[in-house]
Amino acid sequence: MVCLSESNRIISRKCNLSISWFGTMSAFTVVSEYRLNVLRCRQVEVLRLCAPPAVRGVVGVATQLRPHPVRFFTTTMLRPQNRTLWKQTDKYTIRPIGVKKTGGRDFTGKIRRRGIGGGHKQRYRMIDFQRLRFEPGKEKGTQIEERVIEVRYDPCRSGDIALVAGGNRKRWIIATENMQAGDLIKSSSAIGRMAVLANEGDAHPLGALPVGTLINNLELQPGRGAQYIRAAGTCGVLLRKVNGTAIIQLPSKQQIQVCETCVATVGRVSNVDHNKRVIGKAGRNRWFGIRPSSGLWKRKGGWAGVRLGPSPR
Repeated sequence: MVCLSESNRIISRKCNLSISWFGTMSAFTVVSEYRLNVLRCRQVEVLRLCAPPAVRGVVGVATQLRPHPVRFFTTTMLRPQNRTLWKQTDKYTIRPIGVKKTGGRDFTGKIRRRGIGGGHKQRYRMIDFQRLRFEPGKEKGTQIEERVIEVRYDPCRSGDIALVAGGNRKRWIIATENMQAGDLIKSSSAIGRMAVLANEGDAHPLGALPVGTLINNLELQPGRGAQYIRAAGTCGVLLRKVNGTAIIQLPSKQQIQVCETCVATVGRVSNVDHNKRVIGKAGRNRWFGIRPSSGLWKRKGGWAGVRLGPSPR
């Protein structure tokens, strides 16, 4: 017993000394694994020497060191590759999908965008921005005709959306200004020698539309889907056609040149009065998930606080 207590005292003294070297217990646990093995070997040696000569070999065999499992701790958090804000589905669906709010934080939990947080629960509806998406079994180049079933509000975007059906499928698209339930819309990829007389809501390549047509949901590359002019009440103008390309004026008055086979929708995006809405109170912005902006130079009235002059330069 004296030998055991002596060995334990030696080990505890060595441990305290090692902790003082490495600073913290966690650092000692990670770094001094080899040192602990050495101390255990010394304890076995003390037990073997203090035992009677007849059982020294037995003590040496019985007290052999066993391999200890090593526990690894990750110090950094890796971003999962398949993490999205909505539930992943293999197929297109018109059903609303639940959305997880980020609160302006990234995958590490740090705030990356202040001014985002709270708000009412929203559900995401998958919008098909590629109007010329043919059903399996149908040849490309044919005309697609679809019937508008309903036009409704979408909480995830400023413009309204429309549910259209044609053939054996249904899908959501961006609604135009005068689109109503029961309308028949067409989508075609043909470019003829004469410009087509397209109606509002129809989708055609830019090379098939007459100059001066108002367009929305513009593709930058053929077959990639609409990327420009998708906000509420916006529209672009087809200015001219030059050598297989088309010059488009965006809502920002900027002009871009794209291929004439890029598809665009005729008309203006719905919900034209979106920019005229009156918030009315601060609480309504919180319903939309917009937090109040803060800062020293926030404008105040004389009753609410001290009036501030122009911001320092």
